[in-house]
Amino acid sequence: MKLDRRNFIKSSAILGSSALLLPNTKIFANTNIITNSAKKMNLKFKPYTLELKHVFTIATSSRSTTPVMLTEIEYDGVIGYGEASMPPYLGESQETASKFLTKVNLEQFNDPFQLENILEYVDSIDVNNSAAKASIDIALHDLVGKLLGEPWYKIWGYDKSKTPNTSFTIGIDTPEVIKQKVKEAEIYKVIKVKLGRENDKEMIETIRSVTDKPIVADINQGWKEKEKALEMIYWLQDKGVQFVEQPMPKENIDDMAWLTEKSPLPTIADEFLQRLPDVVRAHGVYSGINIKLMKCTGLREAQKMLILAKALGMKVMLGCMTETSCAISAASQLAPESDWADLDGNLLISNDPYEGTLIENGKIRLMDYPGIGLKSL
Repeated sequence: MKLDRRNFIKSSAILGSSALLLPNTKIFANTNIITNSAKKMNLKFKPYTLELKHVFTIATSSRSTTPVMLTEIEYDGVIGYGEASMPPYLGESQETASKFLTKVNLEQFNDPFQLENILEYVDSIDVNNSAAKASIDIALHDLVGKLLGEPWYKIWGYDKSKTPNTSFTIGIDTPEVIKQKVKEAEIYKVIKVKLGRENDKEMIETIRSVTDKPIVADINQGWKEKEKALEMIYWLQDKGVQFVEQPMPKENIDDMAWLTEKSPLPTIADEFLQRLPDVVRAHGVYSGINIKLMKCTGLREAQKMLILAKALGMKVMLGCMTETSCAISAASQLAPESDWADLDGNLLISNDPYEGTLIENGKIRLMDYPGIGLKSL
């Protein structure tokens, strides 16, 4: 829904006289938006469980479902959609999200365009709950974009033709299942493989037996010794791997800096990285960062992290959890400014309640739906 002031006010004489405006209304300079201060934002949320198409295994765990919380923020009949995805290793749950979201009072704000003030308030409620915070951030951005009548990539001035290919993730599994997953990923031009266990070389060789597509490797902190990690990186380079993500434990900062300095492939921070201050900490330790909305509290901070990383000369990757098209579409709004993308979380589930960002021939295609580019099914 686009609020066009010309549809509300036909006469230039009326536009020139604030005394003739309805009480409690405000016109935004250089926009077509009118907000009514008598209106309030209403937050709703409900639990939802994502069903994965395959059991998903990484170096440290396996799961077949992911708990999420779906949020809605309504203002003057317009609804913005958000999502908190909470894989168990992040330490959040539907219970913790519900407890946090119950504390949020958006009715104290009568102007949804005050993103900074609103999201600073949300962030101040608790030091944790980053995914729950992201669910509000995403819904608020969706709402504001709908009020403006434009998707966020346009509001930010990004060129949607510059979106990268997204990788398709294959978890740790048997050779037979890996081959099956590679066949299912036929339309994707980049394969992301989870490593970090004793069968790393078998995983790569199995993929190479059925495809010559570029591979990116996510170790999930699985390598413990820097010398062996470096040896493995050289081997991966020979197999057509483009970069390695979080190869060593996040607390091994000195070893990680040593590895990055000597590595022939870029190293990307994931578990090491949460929020904006961590970008500076990662500089000189990793070649780049993986930004995930669920860890950094949403689009507001994600964009700041992206800008800072690029200013520091670091590579930027956009990542995700297993998520619906809601969070994936939100993250995709930043994709034109990223070097790499791993935005396939919605492709790994069988019960997506939304329609949003598409993948065409492996490339992220941004939809021109206003807000985060999402449509509820």
